[in-house]
Amino acid sequence: MEHQRSRLGILFNFNPKWTGGLIYNLNTIKILNFLEDKDRPIVVIIYKPELEEYLKEIEYPYLELVENIFPSLAKGYLKSILKSKNIFVHDLVTKYQLNAIFPMHDYPVNSKLNAKLVSWYADLQHVYYPKFFTKKRLLERKIRINMILKNSKDLVVSSQVVKDDFIQFYKVPKSITIHIYHFVSIIDSLPSLTSNEIKSKYGLPNEYFMVSNQFQKHKNHLVIFNALAELQKKGIRVHVAITGRFPSDPNSEYLKELHNIINSNGLENSISFLGLIPRGDQLLLMKYSKAIIQPSLFEGWSTVIEDAKSLQVPVIASNIKVNVEQLAEKGTYFEPHNWNQLAAILNHHPDRDFNQLLYEPYENRMKKAAYEFISIFKQ
Repeated sequence: MEHQRSRLGILFNFNPKWTGGLIYNLNTIKILNFLEDKDRPIVVIIYKPELEEYLKEIEYPYLELVENIFPSLAKGYLKSILKSKNIFVHDLVTKYQLNAIFPMHDYPVNSKLNAKLVSWYADLQHVYYPKFFTKKRLLERKIRINMILKNSKDLVVSSQVVKDDFIQFYKVPKSITIHIYHFVSIIDSLPSLTSNEIKSKYGLPNEYFMVSNQFQKHKNHLVIFNALAELQKKGIRVHVAITGRFPSDPNSEYLKELHNIINSNGLENSISFLGLIPRGDQLLLMKYSKAIIQPSLFEGWSTVIEDAKSLQVPVIASNIKVNVEQLAEKGTYFEPHNWNQLAAILNHHPDRDFNQLLYEPYENRMKKAAYEFISIFKQ
């Protein structure tokens, strides 16, 4: 007789433009395939309609899909307080007999439920760089965090750095447990294209560095462009391929600043803007790159670095604490505003040995992460 499996609810309630969040949530489910069958829970994905298309790529033997219309932030908080129950999840937990639910962003009240409601927060970027946020977004973040800390009993963060930030900037009650789950990147499959074919498809030279970040200021493309400009002055040409969503504002000041560096330094043939491309193509381009550059000023835990580790690709990263936590001695580091330092690294970076095992073997990392994740939901 088969043992009774626990029922884990996964909330798919986020902006589909948030690529990092999308990958995080998909991998949260896919990682469970690396558990022994006896340890796999039934996963109930509760999703808003506009995210339905992303569920097609999930293969998991014990999966249930539930479409749901989630309340708006303001209405959800108000109704929850008036009814003394968390209307974002209360009825879902009881209706689908969930033993646990994750990731909880909104915790306006402490619902009286037997299920384990596990909160999640990406990072405290707004504390370090408030200028990158609108007043509305700052207020939303403040409310969410305060309510999580007041009403939740379990909070998942992606790194020791984020946990330390919570302890430094907030009064964390003793009643809440902060779990660190080191997200890993699952590589399902890659397009069946050779190195030359994928480079030809995107018009890339034989050797190139790769950057895969959205065009937001804290992603710090600026340091890369200035590094390329320094090399260009010395007659050294290095090629960088850049993927990622462009700003929604066609008059983005940040994009103008980047283009000014390109135009004033003649870097048109040194940078390939590839935009938002299929993830399989992006991963394949990463795989065949000379190295991946992660220049961020701030991260909670970098998906790009996890992609690199799963693909066994070298990483050149800014020396912020979380990047060092993620890569340790395996990374090549530069100060995030020091483009001369980055320029020297790019100029002298060794050729790739594609057979070199840089990081822990893929299967080992996935299985370890799967058990690390599922342990959070043990009662």
